Amino acid sequence: MHVKDSQLTEPLPLFGEPILDRSHANHRRRFLRCAFLVVLGVILSASYFQYGRWHSCPSPPLVFEDVAPVPPEAFQRTWAAYSPYFPAAQYESPPDNCIITQVNLLQRHGARYPTGGQTIRIQAPLQKLRGVRTYSNSSFDFLRYFEWDLGVSDMISLGIQQTFESGIEHYARYRHLFSSDRLPFVRASGSDRVIKSAEIWADAIAFASNDVYHPKTSVILPEVDGANNTLDDSMCPNAHSLTEVPDAWRDTFAPAIAARFNKAAPGADLDAEDVVNLMPLCAFETIFHRATSPLCNLFAFEEFEAHEYYSDLSRYYKTGHGNPLGPIQGVGYVNELLARLTSQPVQDHTQTNSTLDSSPDTFPLNRTFYADFSHDNQMVAIYSALGLFQREDGRAPSAEEMNPGRRWRISRMTPFSARMVVEKLTCDDGSDEEREYVRILVNDAVQPLTFCGAGADGVCALDDFVESQAYARGNGNGDWSKCFELD
Repeated sequence: MHVKDSQLTEPLPLFGEPILDRSHANHRRRFLRCAFLVVLGVILSASYFQYGRWHSCPSPPLVFEDVAPVPPEAFQRTWAAYSPYFPAAQYESPPDNCIITQVNLLQRHGARYPTGGQTIRIQAPLQKLRGVRTYSNSSFDFLRYFEWDLGVSDMISLGIQQTFESGIEHYARYRHLFSSDRLPFVRASGSDRVIKSAEIWADAIAFASNDVYHPKTSVILPEVDGANNTLDDSMCPNAHSLTEVPDAWRDTFAPAIAARFNKAAPGADLDAEDVVNLMPLCAFETIFHRATSPLCNLFAFEEFEAHEYYSDLSRYYKTGHGNPLGPIQGVGYVNELLARLTSQPVQDHTQTNSTLDSSPDTFPLNRTFYADFSHDNQMVAIYSALGLFQREDGRAPSAEEMNPGRRWRISRMTPFSARMVVEKLTCDDGSDEEREYVRILVNDAVQPLTFCGAGADGVCALDDFVESQAYARGNGNGDWSKCFELD
C-alpha cells in the first residue's frame, strides 16, 4: 500500500528494482552492472541502518514513543521469516590448526513481496478496517489514504541488495577455494525469486573477483508436481501444518488486539485470525518502501514479540521438529550434503533426483564450493533433519510460555537471505595424518554439534558427523513412506 498525501516522518530513500541481464556472454556489461549495484547497495545500507531507533508515524504513540529506544534490528527481528537478513553472530574463523577445504552454502532467496496466498490473507482484514465509515480512534484515519502497491512473490530491491552482499561476503571469506577450474557449483529451486537470487549471488562473485570468476546456475530443480526437488518442501503430500499449539498461543494475545481494533473501527468485526494475518503487512510495507509503515504503529512492540513467537511455533509445527513429517522433507538434501563431504555417490531414496545426482555434470563431487538456493520452509526441514536447533531438555515449545532466550527463533534461522554454511576442514591434531572435520554455521552463528562430539568450537570429526546423520542415511527410518500412505 501507499499513503497518499500523508506525512511520513523522514522516509528512507527508495529506489527502483534494477532489471538484471541474465546473459553471461557480455562480461563487461555485467561488471558495470554489478559495480552499479554494489555502490547503490552501500549507499542504501548507510541510509537504511543509520537510525538509532525507529521513527513513529503521525498517529497516537502505541509503539515508538514513551518506551525505551528500540534498535532497528530488534524491531525487525520480530518479523520472523519476513525479517531482513541480520547475522546471528559475528563470524569466527575455525581453529588455527584447521584450514577450510570445502564449503556448502544453502541460502534462502532475498526479501520479496507477499505471496498470492499471503496477499489474500492480509487484504481480508484490511478491507474490513477500510470499510468502516467512521473511526472512533484517529490513529486509524490514515487507512483512508492507503493504496495497495505491493506486488506478488517477486524479489524486491532490498532482497537484491542483501543477496549481492552475500556473494561479496562469501568471496571475501572463502576466496582461497576459487580458481578457474574450481568455480562454485550453483543450483536453485524453480521459483523465479530463487533463480534470481542464485544469479545475483553469482554476479556478486564476478564483481568481487574483479570479473575473473563467473559461476553460473548449473541446475534448476522444477517446482512442479511429481518433480524430485531437495530444495523445496513439496514432495510429502501427507505433510500438513499442525495448528493446535500456534492457534492456542494466538488466542492468548490476539483477541485483545482484535477488541481494541473493533472499538476503534466499529463494525470491522476483526477476530484473532484477522489480527495475525494483518500484522505481517508492517514488515512487507516497510522493507518495500524503506520507511516504517504507519500500520506498524497500531501495535505495541510486545504485541510484535507475541506475533513473532506465533510465527516461530507455526514453523516448528510445519516442517520443524514438531511435525512428524517435517524433518523427512529435509532428508534428501542432507544425503546430498553427505555425498559432497565424503566424495561418494548420493545414497538416498527420498526427494533426490537420481538422474541428476548420478551425473558429474549435474552433481559433481570434486568442487570446493557448492551453493544451493531454496525457501525458508525447506531450510527449516533441513535444519530439523540435521538435528539442529533442538532444546537441550528435549521439550517442544508450547503455548504456555514464550521463552525470550529460546533457540528456535525463525528470525535467526530463516530470515530473508538466510544462509547455512557447512565448512569441511582439514586439521592438524599433532598426529602423523591430518584428519577431516566439519562445522555448521547458520547466519554466521556456529552451531553446537554436540550430537557428533563437537566442543565449544563447533568442530566435529567428519566420520562422526556422518555417523550422527543416521536418520537421513536411513531415508527417514520409515517416515518417507508415511508421506504417501492412504488413510
